[in-house]
Amino acid sequence: QMLGVKLFAGQDVTTGMILVRQRGTRFRPGPGTGIAKDDTIFAKRDGRVAFRRSGEKRFISVVDAE
Repeated sequence: QMLGVKLFAGQDVTTGMILVRQRGTRFRPGPGTGIAKDDTIFAKRDGRVAFRRSGEKRFISVVDAE
């Protein structure tokens, strides 16, 4: 499985979908997401992907679809 961002901002996701495969926490889990042992970030609920930056940290979250 290749590493990297699997789904981009604004895309609709369902629970359990993989958002990012990574080694180390380049991206950190935000609201609506979880992180697996191998640092994979996945959706914990249905919604839409959103990226947010806070200083050096990058967060990925799942927000309500409009």
